[in-house]
Amino acid sequence: MAAKKKSPDKSKSQAKPAAKKAGPKPAAKKAEPKPAAKKAGPKPAAKKAEPKPAAKKAEPAPTKKAKAAPAQAAKLAKAAKPRQALTKAPAGKATKPAKPEPSSLAQTVKRAAAKVAQVVAAAAVKVLDADAGRPAPAFDLQDDKGEQVSSKSLAGKPYLLYFYPKDDTPGCTKEACDIRDNFGRFGQRGLRVLGVSPDSAQSHAKFGKKYGLPFTLLSDPEKELAKAYGVWGAKKNYGKEYMGIIRSTFLVGGDGLIKKAYRGVRVEGHVDAVLEDAKALL
Repeated sequence: MAAKKKSPDKSKSQAKPAAKKAGPKPAAKKAEPKPAAKKAGPKPAAKKAEPKPAAKKAEPAPTKKAKAAPAQAAKLAKAAKPRQALTKAPAGKATKPAKPEPSSLAQTVKRAAAKVAQVVAAAAVKVLDADAGRPAPAFDLQDDKGEQVSSKSLAGKPYLLYFYPKDDTPGCTKEACDIRDNFGRFGQRGLRVLGVSPDSAQSHAKFGKKYGLPFTLLSDPEKELAKAYGVWGAKKNYGKEYMGIIRSTFLVGGDGLIKKAYRGVRVEGHVDAVLEDAKALL
């Protein structure tokens, strides 16, 4: 019975030292620098250093392609440059029409020059022509169609009034035919043409029909309009002096003022001179 009690005691005593040996395990807990490993956990910093994506960019294979790509792109760009030039060419062509600015400037300069010429011509005419600037005499006469034509009916429109001695005479016929042949040019200037002589309306009708005159002929049998314009006066022919119509022409503006007077007209070249002056004065 006593031996049985001792055996358990031994077992108890043996078990206790074993527990003590295992006791150092807490020291292992102290060595728990595993948290320090957590400190070493700047592995997140390694995450920051995750330039591995950069390494991907620097991947040799893509860089080679990338290097090849710029070379190809450069070649394509060189090849494309002429095409761009070609595309720019139409743009240049589009800008050429935009150059009407110089042309418009040229037009304005021409217009300004024309106005200046007009002013200068008008001033010169006033100095040299005593008739220029004075009101055109009023009239109310019968035309070659038997109708009355008055200066009032012409108000606001420029007209050419030319006086000639007699229907169907050499000089008067030539003058009338010159005006007829340039009638379109007078129309372009907006000028109405009226011929005046002491002949009757019937004589005018025959004269106009014979030569196909497209303008109006006025009958001034009493020479009232001729005297008002100062074109009825003394003439000489073959040494003889007599009273008659002095061949004359008057440019009258839409304002009713005489712009220019031509007295003692010579038929040759007269129409062109009148048209040139009309361009400058009207």
